[in-house]
Amino acid sequence: MAYLMTPHPFNRISVIGLGYIGLPTCAMFASRGIEVIGVDVNPHTISTINRGEIHIIEPDLDIVVRSVVQQKYLRATLTPEPAQAFLVAVPTPFKEGNHAPDLRYIEAASKAIAPVLESGNLVILESTSPVGATEAMAGWLADARPDLTFPQSHGEASDIRIAHCPERVLPGKVMQELITNDRVIGGMTAKCSAMAARLYKTFVTGECVIASTPRVAEMAKLAENSFRDVNIAFANELSLICDKLSIDVWELIGLANRHPRVNILQPGPGVGGHCIAVDPWFIVSSAPDEAKLIRTSREVNDSKPAWVLAKVRDAIEATTGNAADATIAIYGLTFKPDIDDMRESPALEIAHQLVNSHDGNILIVEPNIKELPVTLQSARLVSLDEAAAESSIHLMLVDHTDFKSALPPSGVIIDTRGIWKANK
Repeated sequence: MAYLMTPHPFNRISVIGLGYIGLPTCAMFASRGIEVIGVDVNPHTISTINRGEIHIIEPDLDIVVRSVVQQKYLRATLTPEPAQAFLVAVPTPFKEGNHAPDLRYIEAASKAIAPVLESGNLVILESTSPVGATEAMAGWLADARPDLTFPQSHGEASDIRIAHCPERVLPGKVMQELITNDRVIGGMTAKCSAMAARLYKTFVTGECVIASTPRVAEMAKLAENSFRDVNIAFANELSLICDKLSIDVWELIGLANRHPRVNILQPGPGVGGHCIAVDPWFIVSSAPDEAKLIRTSREVNDSKPAWVLAKVRDAIEATTGNAADATIAIYGLTFKPDIDDMRESPALEIAHQLVNSHDGNILIVEPNIKELPVTLQSARLVSLDEAAAESSIHLMLVDHTDFKSALPPSGVIIDTRGIWKANK
């Protein structure tokens, strides 16, 4: 169901975690004239934001942050302060050595805000989370503040309202989609949901759709990204099959997609980003015996970088036979086109593997960054023209707009995105 909201009662809110979701969310609330306190553990992030600058690349974000900081609607701090609502937008990585979700950042955020909670406050978990994470957060808060009551013990009469509302935005379009996308809200009680919906309607023009429980809201986000992962895995598996059978996979997909009820996605070097490459494993972790298709899709997509690396080794053998004589140009490091985000990027993984194993020179073309990560310092960050002139093997990994308009270089081309084929 969707709520029609009355005017919001929020004058000051706090966002915990100032990354790719937290900072744009701060900017949105602050642009509506609400005092926003952003909290992060990184002093550099804090000082950057308080200068009215940003530490990530996202279209239009810099303009809004500069404006709201100058107007004193947004400030950043290392230590949580009292507010009427707290939004937790911290990472949810894997535990070391496996794909089990690690909730330590959510736990740390909960313990950080607990001392400043007051009766009537709202706490929303925005982090993409495994099923049950919102309830775990409520437990950590209750343990830290036995003087307050929480929904798990006092229901609608609780002092603190708690809900889950996962972000559902596309990097590169975050500022637009935060406003226009529907929001799925799962409160621990009906009043929790209604209060959270009132908060988001300060800037969301899409519907605030209420899930019956936080668990449903958590699973909704995981299911969305697992659906996409399964479909990408089908395209990636097709690319492996077509390569073995000497079939052009892009031609095949173009022909198959002429069917009115078929829409096969495009293959690539794998799947990256903090959502599609991660969220399906949260479902697998929660129901390992039942999530067979989801697990297999993850394994298909996770194995694609190894297939790309094998192609590079074959190219070296076919051209020079001596790795030291082969200069490899890598085109793209980010997990998707035209952004600087390299989280869970298969392109970055492939680059790391080549830097650590290749005896020859490696050139990297990545127009969205100014310097290479420390782990790639033995490679050189170069322009398209330099890579084309100096390299014998060209590995296309990310379909940046700059690459689509460039002529294919001479030499051996390993094109995981089908860009240069289209330019021929």
